[in-house]
Amino acid sequence: MTLEQLRTFLWVARLGGVRRAAEQMNISQPAVSSRIASLEAFLGAELFTRSSTGVFLTKQGVLLRAHAEQIAALVERIKADIMPADSVSSLLRLGVAETVAQTCLPDFLTRLHQTFPKLKIEVSVDISLNLREMLLERSLDLAILMGPISEYTVDNVDLPPFQLNWYRPLNMEEPDLRVTPVITYNRNSRPHRELTRELRERYGSTAQIFPTNSLSTGFEMVASGLGVGILPHALGRRFVGENKIATFDPGWLPNPLQFTATYIGEPRDELVAEAARILQEVAVDYHRRIADIDWQTSQG
Repeated sequence: MTLEQLRTFLWVARLGGVRRAAEQMNISQPAVSSRIASLEAFLGAELFTRSSTGVFLTKQGVLLRAHAEQIAALVERIKADIMPADSVSSLLRLGVAETVAQTCLPDFLTRLHQTFPKLKIEVSVDISLNLREMLLERSLDLAILMGPISEYTVDNVDLPPFQLNWYRPLNMEEPDLRVTPVITYNRNSRPHRELTRELRERYGSTAQIFPTNSLSTGFEMVASGLGVGILPHALGRRFVGENKIATFDPGWLPNPLQFTATYIGEPRDELVAEAARILQEVAVDYHRRIADIDWQTSQG
């Protein structure tokens, strides 16, 4: 009985099929089937029952899974405690929402490379809805998204909230939100849904929302006079500093955006958990710097 056999057994048990396990492990389906067959031969017990819809654990398979999960967790702890960080050469697949990608992601990647210099990193930038599906399908290792995700297999690490702010074109002194289009996050996002409800309650059915899949485009739309924007303060500071747009205060703000570093916690991958912890530290430092700059600006 080998660790690779147990690892393969766990992936088949978790995903409910040989094909999906093979895709996750990046090996062939015959290789997965061969490992399972060898494990069953060694133990002298059938671990799965096969059907047209997938595979299911037998009684012996359920018992083995409990032991195999403990072994897998122990292996992860050994790797985390014993292996030097500069020898880790795994692949980390990151999925990142645009707000984070345009703010603290570069600092995070720098810190990650300093800690794990041989780590291979793939980055995908997408909306939170898609990132959630990619994580649950296990095509991502770590998703930085508007969270948390409420799944029992998932761990969420809270990041500091991103404050939103109102922005207007320079030549629009007093925007009328009853008729002026409001530019904000894409329509499949939580900010869009909450803003739609708030605008309709405050200004009636004439309130308009222009969603955008690109925050940079959103700021450019405001600058060009297409409407006002409710967008992240951390990104808007630059456009205000360049005198492209201005802030204004209609007397209320939507709730800040809450992001999480989210990963599959069962089975636990200590490398991914450490990456989430590093991101949390980097995000706290980033927001502290922004707050210090804002305070210095307000003083003088």
